[in-house]
Amino acid sequence: MRPSCRCATLDGYVGLARRSGLDPARLLAAADLSVADLAVPDKWVPAASVARVLERSAEESGLPDFGLRLSRLRRLATLGPLSVVLRQEPDLRSALGLLTRYEHSYNEALRLRLEEDGDLTTLRMWLEFGEPVPTRQSLDLAMAALLAIVRELLGRQWEPLSVCFASAAPAVLTTHWEVFGPRLHFRHAFTGLVFYTAELDTPNTTADPLLRPYTDQFLQALGGPRAATVTDQVRHLVELLLPLGRCSTVHVARSLGVTQRTLHRHLAADGTSFSAIVHRTREALAERYLSAERYSLTEVSELLGFTAPSAFSRWFRQQFGRSPTEWRTTAQRPAPA
Repeated sequence: MRPSCRCATLDGYVGLARRSGLDPARLLAAADLSVADLAVPDKWVPAASVARVLERSAEESGLPDFGLRLSRLRRLATLGPLSVVLRQEPDLRSALGLLTRYEHSYNEALRLRLEEDGDLTTLRMWLEFGEPVPTRQSLDLAMAALLAIVRELLGRQWEPLSVCFASAAPAVLTTHWEVFGPRLHFRHAFTGLVFYTAELDTPNTTADPLLRPYTDQFLQALGGPRAATVTDQVRHLVELLLPLGRCSTVHVARSLGVTQRTLHRHLAADGTSFSAIVHRTREALAERYLSAERYSLTEVSELLGFTAPSAFSRWFRQQFGRSPTEWRTTAQRPAPA
Protein backbone atom coordinates (compact mmCIF):
# COMPACT_ATOMS: atom_id res chain seq x y z
CA MET A 1 0.00 0.00 0.00
CA ARG A 2 1.33 3.44 -0.93
CA PRO A 3 2.15 5.59 2.13
CA SER A 4 -0.06 8.62 2.63
CA CYS A 5 0.20 11.95 4.40
CA ARG A 6 -2.24 14.59 5.60
CA CYS A 7 -3.13 17.35 3.14
CA ALA A 8 -1.98 19.77 5.83
CA THR A 9 1.54 18.94 4.59
CA LEU A 10 0.83 21.37 1.74
CA ASP A 11 -0.52 24.09 4.01
CA GLY A 12 0.22 27.41 2.28
CA TYR A 13 1.09 25.78 -1.05
CA VAL A 14 -1.60 27.40 -3.20
CA GLY A 15 -0.65 30.93 -2.18
CA LEU A 16 3.08 30.31 -2.55
CA ALA A 17 2.60 28.69 -5.95
CA ARG A 18 0.56 31.61 -7.27
CA ARG A 19 3.06 34.15 -5.94
CA SER A 20 5.78 32.15 -7.71
CA GLY A 21 3.99 32.44 -11.06
CA LEU A 22 2.63 28.88 -11.05
CA ASP A 23 -0.78 27.38 -11.72
CA PRO A 24 -1.33 25.30 -8.54
CA ALA A 25 -4.49 23.63 -9.86
CA ARG A 26 -2.64 22.28 -12.91
CA LEU A 27 0.35 21.06 -10.89
CA LEU A 28 -1.86 19.36 -8.34
CA ALA A 29 -3.99 17.72 -11.05
CA ALA A 30 -0.85 16.33 -12.72
CA ALA A 31 -0.16 14.47 -9.47
CA ASP A 32 -3.78 13.27 -9.16
CA LEU A 33 -4.53 15.82 -6.45
CA SER A 34 -6.83 18.84 -6.43
CA VAL A 35 -7.16 22.23 -4.79
CA ALA A 36 -10.29 20.88 -3.09
CA ASP A 37 -8.13 18.29 -1.34
CA LEU A 38 -6.09 21.04 0.31
CA ALA A 39 -9.27 22.57 1.72
CA VAL A 40 -9.53 19.50 4.00
CA PRO A 41 -6.31 19.43 6.08
CA ASP A 42 -7.12 16.04 7.64
CA LYS A 43 -7.64 14.31 4.30
CA TRP A 44 -5.01 11.68 3.48
CA VAL A 45 -3.41 11.61 0.02
CA PRO A 46 -0.46 9.67 -1.47
CA ALA A 47 2.78 11.02 -0.02
CA ALA A 48 4.57 10.44 -3.33
CA SER A 49 2.07 12.72 -5.08
CA VAL A 50 2.84 15.50 -2.61
CA ALA A 51 6.58 15.04 -3.17
CA ARG A 52 6.13 15.24 -6.95
CA VAL A 53 4.09 18.43 -6.65
CA LEU A 54 6.87 20.06 -4.65
CA GLU A 55 9.61 18.98 -7.06
CA ARG A 56 7.68 20.11 -10.15
CA SER A 57 6.84 23.42 -8.46
CA ALA A 58 10.51 24.04 -7.70
CA GLU A 59 11.53 23.25 -11.27
CA GLU A 60 8.82 25.28 -13.05
CA SER A 61 9.18 28.30 -10.76
CA GLY A 62 12.97 28.30 -10.98
CA LEU A 63 13.05 28.30 -7.17
CA PRO A 64 15.29 25.47 -5.92
CA ASP A 65 14.42 26.58 -2.36
CA PHE A 66 10.66 26.12 -2.91
CA GLY A 67 10.32 23.57 -0.09
CA LEU A 68 12.07 25.90 2.36
CA ARG A 69 9.84 28.80 1.33
CA LEU A 70 6.82 26.61 2.02
CA SER A 71 8.21 25.65 5.43
CA ARG A 72 7.98 29.28 6.50
CA LEU A 73 4.20 29.05 6.11
CA ARG A 74 3.92 25.93 8.28
CA ARG A 75 2.63 25.97 11.84
CA LEU A 76 2.91 23.44 14.64
CA ALA A 77 -0.83 22.91 14.17
CA THR A 78 -0.02 21.33 10.80
CA LEU A 79 0.62 18.12 12.76
CA GLY A 80 -3.05 18.01 13.75
CA PRO A 81 -4.07 16.68 17.20
CA LEU A 82 -0.46 15.68 17.87
CA SER A 83 0.53 19.35 18.05
CA VAL A 84 -1.68 19.84 21.10
CA VAL A 85 0.01 16.97 22.94
CA LEU A 86 3.52 18.05 21.93
CA ARG A 87 2.99 21.44 23.52
CA GLN A 88 2.29 19.78 26.86
CA GLU A 89 5.23 17.36 26.98
CA PRO A 90 7.49 18.28 29.93
CA ASP A 91 10.83 18.28 28.07
CA LEU A 92 12.45 17.82 24.67
CA ARG A 93 13.09 14.11 25.22
CA SER A 94 9.41 13.42 25.81
CA ALA A 95 8.34 15.58 22.86
CA LEU A 96 10.74 13.96 20.37
CA GLY A 97 9.83 10.52 21.66
CA LEU A 98 6.18 11.31 21.00
CA LEU A 99 6.99 12.73 17.57
CA THR A 100 8.82 9.55 16.52
CA ARG A 101 6.26 7.13 17.99
CA TYR A 102 3.35 8.88 16.29
CA GLU A 103 4.98 9.70 12.95
CA HIS A 104 2.23 7.62 11.30
CA SER A 105 -0.37 10.14 12.49
CA TYR A 106 0.80 12.84 10.06
CA ASN A 107 3.00 11.25 7.38
CA GLU A 108 3.28 7.52 6.69
CA ALA A 109 6.31 7.97 4.44
CA LEU A 110 8.36 9.83 7.06
CA ARG A 111 10.82 7.97 9.27
CA LEU A 112 12.41 9.50 12.36
CA ARG A 113 15.01 7.91 14.60
CA LEU A 114 16.33 9.43 17.83
CA GLU A 115 19.74 8.03 18.82
CA GLU A 116 21.72 8.94 21.92
CA ASP A 117 25.45 8.28 21.81
CA GLY A 118 27.19 9.65 24.87
CA ASP A 119 27.29 13.44 24.82
CA LEU A 120 25.75 13.68 21.36
CA THR A 121 22.28 12.84 20.08
CA THR A 122 21.13 12.59 16.49
CA LEU A 123 17.59 12.90 15.18
CA ARG A 124 17.70 11.23 11.76
CA MET A 125 15.10 11.59 9.06
CA TRP A 126 14.36 9.84 5.77
CA LEU A 127 11.44 9.07 3.48
CA GLU A 128 10.17 5.71 2.26
CA PHE A 129 7.78 5.96 -0.68
CA GLY A 130 8.27 2.45 -2.07
CA GLU A 131 8.71 3.95 -5.55
CA PRO A 132 11.26 6.28 -7.18
CA VAL A 133 10.35 9.83 -6.20
CA PRO A 134 12.52 12.99 -6.08
CA THR A 135 12.94 13.91 -2.41
CA ARG A 136 15.00 17.10 -2.17
CA GLN A 137 12.06 19.49 -1.71
CA SER A 138 10.21 17.12 0.64
CA LEU A 139 13.28 16.63 2.83
CA ASP A 140 14.02 20.36 2.86
CA LEU A 141 10.43 20.99 3.97
CA ALA A 142 10.47 18.21 6.57
CA MET A 143 13.84 19.24 8.01
CA ALA A 144 12.81 22.88 8.29
CA ALA A 145 9.53 21.84 9.92
CA LEU A 146 11.39 19.59 12.38
CA LEU A 147 13.78 22.35 13.39
CA ALA A 148 10.83 24.73 13.77
CA ILE A 149 9.08 22.25 16.09
CA VAL A 150 12.12 22.05 18.38
CA ARG A 151 12.44 25.82 18.42
CA GLU A 152 8.73 26.13 19.20
CA LEU A 153 9.26 23.96 22.28
CA LEU A 154 12.62 25.31 23.51
CA GLY A 155 12.66 28.86 22.21
CA ARG A 156 13.41 30.34 18.80
CA GLN A 157 17.04 30.98 19.78
CA TRP A 158 17.82 27.25 19.94
CA GLU A 159 20.48 26.02 17.50
CA PRO A 160 21.59 22.43 16.80
CA LEU A 161 25.29 21.60 16.61
CA SER A 162 24.86 20.43 13.01
CA VAL A 163 22.18 20.27 10.34
CA CYS A 164 23.03 17.39 8.01
CA PHE A 165 21.79 16.44 4.54
CA ALA A 166 22.66 13.26 2.65
CA SER A 167 22.12 15.16 -0.60
CA ALA A 168 24.64 17.40 -2.34
CA ALA A 169 24.63 21.10 -1.55
CA PRO A 170 22.42 23.29 -3.79
CA ALA A 171 24.12 25.84 -6.01
CA VAL A 172 22.84 28.72 -3.84
CA LEU A 173 22.71 28.31 -0.05
CA THR A 174 21.20 31.65 0.95
CA THR A 175 17.80 30.31 2.04
CA HIS A 176 19.37 27.27 3.73
CA TRP A 177 21.53 29.56 5.83
CA GLU A 178 18.52 31.72 6.70
CA VAL A 179 16.45 28.70 7.80
CA PHE A 180 19.08 26.40 9.33
CA GLY A 181 21.96 28.67 10.24
CA PRO A 182 25.62 28.22 9.25
CA ARG A 183 26.20 24.71 10.66
CA LEU A 184 25.23 22.92 7.47
CA HIS A 185 26.76 19.69 6.19
CA PHE A 186 25.94 18.12 2.81
CA ARG A 187 26.73 14.68 1.38
CA HIS A 188 26.59 13.48 4.96
CA ALA A 189 25.94 9.90 6.09
CA PHE A 190 22.39 10.87 7.10
CA THR A 191 19.84 13.66 7.00
CA GLY A 192 19.00 15.06 10.43
CA LEU A 193 19.98 17.17 13.42
CA VAL A 194 22.88 16.74 15.84
CA PHE A 195 22.77 18.31 19.30
CA TYR A 196 23.96 17.81 22.89
CA THR A 197 22.32 14.89 24.69
CA ALA A 198 21.94 17.08 27.78
CA GLU A 199 19.50 19.24 25.82
CA LEU A 200 16.99 16.39 25.78
CA ASP A 201 16.21 17.28 29.38
CA THR A 202 15.56 20.93 28.57
CA PRO A 203 12.07 21.92 29.82
CA ASN A 204 9.42 22.60 27.22
CA THR A 205 8.72 26.34 27.38
CA THR A 206 5.17 25.90 26.03
CA ALA A 207 4.02 23.28 28.56
CA ASP A 208 1.17 24.11 30.93
CA PRO A 209 0.90 21.50 33.73
CA LEU A 210 -2.78 22.32 34.19
CA LEU A 211 -3.52 21.13 30.65
CA ARG A 212 -1.52 17.91 30.89
CA PRO A 213 -4.51 15.76 32.04
CA TYR A 214 -6.37 16.60 28.83
CA THR A 215 -3.65 15.44 26.43
CA ASP A 216 -4.65 11.78 26.77
CA GLN A 217 -7.93 12.63 25.05
CA PHE A 218 -6.03 13.87 22.01
CA LEU A 219 -3.76 10.80 21.97
CA GLN A 220 -6.83 8.59 21.91
CA ALA A 221 -7.96 10.42 18.78
CA LEU A 222 -4.66 9.48 17.13
CA GLY A 223 -4.81 5.81 18.04
CA GLY A 224 -2.11 4.15 20.11
CA PRO A 225 1.47 3.95 18.87
CA ARG A 226 2.55 0.59 17.52
CA ALA A 227 4.14 -1.41 20.32
CA ALA A 228 7.81 -2.35 19.94
CA THR A 229 8.24 -6.01 18.99
CA VAL A 230 11.01 -8.57 18.52
CA THR A 231 10.61 -7.88 14.81
CA ASP A 232 11.59 -4.24 15.41
CA GLN A 233 14.70 -5.32 17.32
CA VAL A 234 15.67 -7.75 14.58
CA ARG A 235 15.10 -5.13 11.87
CA HIS A 236 17.41 -2.72 13.68
CA LEU A 237 20.11 -5.38 14.06
CA VAL A 238 19.78 -6.38 10.41
CA GLU A 239 20.32 -2.76 9.39
CA LEU A 240 23.50 -2.65 11.49
CA LEU A 241 24.86 -6.02 10.39
CA LEU A 242 24.18 -5.88 6.63
CA PRO A 243 27.16 -3.63 5.73
CA LEU A 244 29.41 -5.77 7.95
CA GLY A 245 28.56 -8.94 6.05
CA ARG A 246 27.42 -10.59 9.28
CA CYS A 247 23.66 -10.52 8.81
CA SER A 248 22.65 -14.03 9.86
CA THR A 249 20.30 -15.61 12.36
CA VAL A 250 23.37 -16.72 14.30
CA HIS A 251 24.61 -13.17 14.88
CA VAL A 252 21.16 -11.69 15.44
CA ALA A 253 20.12 -14.40 17.94
CA ARG A 254 23.41 -13.96 19.78
CA SER A 255 22.90 -10.18 19.96
CA LEU A 256 19.42 -10.72 21.44
CA GLY A 257 20.66 -13.37 23.87
CA VAL A 258 18.38 -16.13 22.54
CA THR A 259 18.78 -19.31 20.52
CA GLN A 260 18.10 -19.38 16.78
CA ARG A 261 15.06 -21.58 17.41
CA THR A 262 13.65 -19.07 19.90
CA LEU A 263 14.31 -16.23 17.45
CA HIS A 264 12.39 -18.03 14.69
CA ARG A 265 9.53 -18.73 17.11
CA HIS A 266 9.25 -15.07 18.16
CA LEU A 267 9.26 -13.90 14.54
CA ALA A 268 6.64 -16.47 13.58
CA ALA A 269 4.46 -15.16 16.42
CA ASP A 270 4.80 -11.69 14.83
CA GLY A 271 3.73 -13.17 11.50
CA THR A 272 7.08 -12.80 9.78
CA SER A 273 10.43 -14.51 9.22
CA PHE A 274 14.09 -13.57 9.27
CA SER A 275 14.40 -13.67 5.47
CA ALA A 276 11.31 -11.46 5.09
CA ILE A 277 12.81 -8.90 7.46
CA VAL A 278 16.11 -8.91 5.56
CA HIS A 279 14.27 -8.35 2.27
CA ARG A 280 12.12 -5.53 3.68
CA THR A 281 15.10 -3.85 5.35
CA ARG A 282 17.10 -4.04 2.16
CA GLU A 283 14.23 -2.53 0.20
CA ALA A 284 13.97 0.41 2.61
CA LEU A 285 17.74 0.96 2.74
CA ALA A 286 18.10 0.66 -1.04
CA GLU A 287 15.56 3.45 -1.51
CA ARG A 288 17.34 5.60 1.06
CA TYR A 289 20.84 5.04 -0.33
CA LEU A 290 19.85 5.43 -3.99
CA SER A 291 18.23 8.76 -3.13
CA ALA A 292 21.57 9.95 -1.69
CA GLU A 293 23.94 11.11 -4.41
CA ARG A 294 27.00 10.41 -2.25
CA TYR A 295 26.78 6.63 -2.74
CA SER A 296 27.86 4.83 -5.90
CA LEU A 297 25.94 1.71 -6.91
CA THR A 298 28.90 -0.41 -5.78
CA GLU A 299 28.79 1.27 -2.35
CA VAL A 300 25.03 0.71 -2.10
CA SER A 301 25.60 -2.95 -2.92
CA GLU A 302 28.16 -3.24 -0.12
CA LEU A 303 25.98 -1.39 2.39
CA LEU A 304 23.18 -3.87 1.70
CA GLY A 305 25.46 -6.82 2.32
CA PHE A 306 25.75 -8.17 -1.23
CA THR A 307 28.96 -9.90 -2.25
CA ALA A 308 28.95 -8.31 -5.72
CA PRO A 309 27.16 -5.44 -7.51
CA SER A 310 25.72 -7.92 -10.01
CA ALA A 311 23.97 -9.81 -7.19
CA PHE A 312 22.55 -6.52 -5.92
CA SER A 313 21.31 -5.56 -9.39
CA ARG A 314 19.57 -8.91 -9.88
CA TRP A 315 17.91 -8.71 -6.46
CA PHE A 316 16.86 -5.10 -7.02
CA ARG A 317 15.24 -5.82 -10.39
CA GLN A 318 13.35 -8.76 -8.86
CA GLN A 319 12.06 -6.56 -6.04
CA PHE A 320 11.28 -3.35 -7.93
CA GLY A 321 10.95 -4.33 -11.57
CA ARG A 322 13.71 -1.99 -12.75
CA SER A 323 17.47 -1.59 -12.38
CA PRO A 324 19.07 0.51 -9.63
CA THR A 325 20.28 2.94 -12.30
CA GLU A 326 16.77 3.36 -13.70
CA TRP A 327 15.40 3.91 -10.19
CA ARG A 328 18.01 6.55 -9.37
CA THR A 329 17.44 8.36 -12.67
CA THR A 330 13.67 8.45 -12.15
CA ALA A 331 14.04 9.58 -8.54
CA GLN A 332 16.21 12.51 -9.59
CA ARG A 333 13.88 13.78 -12.32
CA PRO A 334 10.48 15.38 -11.59
CA ALA A 335 7.63 13.85 -13.56
CA PRO A 336 6.22 16.14 -16.30
CA ALA A 337 3.14 18.14 -15.31
